[in-house]
Amino acid sequence: MAKKVQIEKQRPDAERRLRQASRLARQLRILERIQGKGHWTAANLAAELEVEERTIYRDLNALELAGVSYQFDEHDRCYRLLTQVRFPVINLTPDELLDQATASVVASAKGVAAAGGAKAATHKLGAKASGENAQLLTDAQQLMAVLDLKLPEHHRHGEILRTLQWALVERKQVTGQYASPYQKKPQRLTLHPYRLCFSRQAWYLIGKPAEADQPRTYRVARFETLRPLDRPATIPDDFDLLAYFGNAWSVYRGSETYDIELRFDPDAARIVTETNWHRTQKVQRHPDGSATLTFQVDGLDEIVWWLLAWAGFVHVVKPDKLRTMFVEQLRKGLEQNAQPLDAPSPTTRSSRKPKSPRPNR
Repeated sequence: MAKKVQIEKQRPDAERRLRQASRLARQLRILERIQGKGHWTAANLAAELEVEERTIYRDLNALELAGVSYQFDEHDRCYRLLTQVRFPVINLTPDELLDQATASVVASAKGVAAAGGAKAATHKLGAKASGENAQLLTDAQQLMAVLDLKLPEHHRHGEILRTLQWALVERKQVTGQYASPYQKKPQRLTLHPYRLCFSRQAWYLIGKPAEADQPRTYRVARFETLRPLDRPATIPDDFDLLAYFGNAWSVYRGSETYDIELRFDPDAARIVTETNWHRTQKVQRHPDGSATLTFQVDGLDEIVWWLLAWAGFVHVVKPDKLRTMFVEQLRKGLEQNAQPLDAPSPTTRSSRKPKSPRPNR
């Protein structure tokens, strides 16, 4: 202990003040989170703030010594404040205001349809902000736009998205009609909603059917009706969205893992490497201007559809199965377009069904 005190004394005052300010800022961030309706544990607070759990416990003790009373709610398995502590809403930095304006522009984009109140909230902030900050919010919204997202018509399902949002926040079950393209008629589902996520241009619900043991993936735009139930939803505390998706190319995870290697011609290499297509992506550039991209992917059905957009610019090095699927789909396309639509074809088109990634539902 004496050695620790001696080291503290040897540190410059500026460094010591910086460390104290950093601790205080972290404690305020903890307080800001546990005062809401979120489900914050020491583990996810540590992950959020990028510190060890023992640091979180020390900060919680410091808050308690400062007169901030809290408890661990055994029912919800999270920390809750016992006193009402509120932060000023308008005390935002210019960067935070710019981010708020950006969020309202993105949320209001046609097809997203998941946060209709974001723009209204930005207007309310602008009404109470100082003249300079209010002008910043106004200018930022006018100067930014989100166009041509190629999204499903989610605006027709805005009420369903809102129902799911509230069901998730309030931890309620939902029930409704779901029209899967792989079923002859819509199904009546009762679900425990786990997560709502936006991936590859569409909203998806991860939920567990009441009669099933495991969660499944549902495309929100396929719900025809949906309403909340006055029944609590059971959501495992250890559910991990990234672990659930694994290394799926998008949102539908196959049962087998493949090492993918693709060689892109120089004409396409620069364009394809501008984007991080998958979290396992690695890029190797070659002297001739070409590039090799490697991935580790669970399932091949989704990635083969992505590859078709690069036809003529990519060689599938491995696996052989992916190359075969790619070539077969290209061959079918050539056959289908070799003649005008009304010309007789040696292959009966009606006997071939286009293969598409088959979701869990």
